[in-house]
Amino acid sequence: MGKIKLKNIRIHSNHGCLKEEMLIGSDYRVDLEVTADLARPALSDKLDETVDYVHLNNIVKEEMSVRSNLLEHVAKRIIDRILEEILEVTEVEVEVAKINPPIGGDVESVSVKLGFTR
Repeated sequence: MGKIKLKNIRIHSNHGCLKEEMLIGSDYRVDLEVTADLARPALSDKLDETVDYVHLNNIVKEEMSVRSNLLEHVAKRIIDRILEEILEVTEVEVEVAKINPPIGGDVESVSVKLGFTR
């Protein structure tokens, strides 16, 4: 088994419950880690035998572009798509962070981390 990680995917989107968040949006950071059997591609050096991190990044970007009230909902959609589209993945963990959230304080970010194992 092995892990593939995508760290600090930066995206602007319109998630949140506040009207301002829906209209002007916020900056987000997504960290993703998947587990899969990487022994075969490690030997073969063939892209079609591994988990393509471009595909993973595209799933994150597409799901982040669909507005949600809660970060939990976005994270769950990302997990569901990965498990549905990439059968080699046996475990996935995603963290979605809102940068500089509008919560009335000096807070760098708030985040939600979800994981799933099949």
